[in-house]
Amino acid sequence: MALALNAAREAAAAAADVILHYWEQGVAVELKPDATPVTVADRESEQAIRQVLRAALPEAAIYGEEYGLDGARDGLLWLVDPLDGTKSFVRRTPFFSTQIALMDHGELVLGVSNAPVYGETLWASRGQGTWFGGERVHVAPTSDMAQASISTGNVKTMTADARWAALGQLIRDSNRIRGYGDFCHYHLLARGGLDLVIESDVNILDIAALAVIVREAGGTFTDLDGRELSLDTRSVLAGTPAIHAQALARLAG
Repeated sequence: MALALNAAREAAAAAADVILHYWEQGVAVELKPDATPVTVADRESEQAIRQVLRAALPEAAIYGEEYGLDGARDGLLWLVDPLDGTKSFVRRTPFFSTQIALMDHGELVLGVSNAPVYGETLWASRGQGTWFGGERVHVAPTSDMAQASISTGNVKTMTADARWAALGQLIRDSNRIRGYGDFCHYHLLARGGLDLVIESDVNILDIAALAVIVREAGGTFTDLDGRELSLDTRSVLAGTPAIHAQALARLAG
């Protein structure tokens, strides 16, 4: 695990070098078949990540945002989003990050989240806690919804869902609502700055590393139905244990 964590951190740093280079000089934007943007920064940063990960753990498969799956899905599997938040990147907004996670026979065991322009890297591995700048961090002890800070992101599909009204009531009963989005609200949750994160339009590559980070900080991280994460996960409910449980009961009801 220590070898894998060191490799993931090294790979994230290599990706940061590529991303910062293109952040400074600018890039042309292409559209994928699903109409989402992609740039040379996305592709070259994933190549840099893959090179480091293959050298450190050649037996592990790699599933990346830009180059797909290399190897088998069972066993050891790296999950890589080299530039999560490309829409922010191309609009000169610093809310983007590199996400690297390791899955062992379907279980998420390691995560590194690096936001190079924002200036934050959080990392975690199974049983070893969550770390930020050499300091172990924890979720807040918040247990009362009236004191809870909630952040939402990518909730478009919830507007057509029966849970939309429940979300409105949840927001009314909370202390404050924000929409930090992307890596940012998960970093805040893991280090005690938020109490609940809700998203309904995500990809496992966006959130795998962040799930390990939040859990090792003492939080709960599931999909909106309370299910364990898998390669097919498309939504998130993450929070302090007490606030997560209350939100899940409300949204399920």
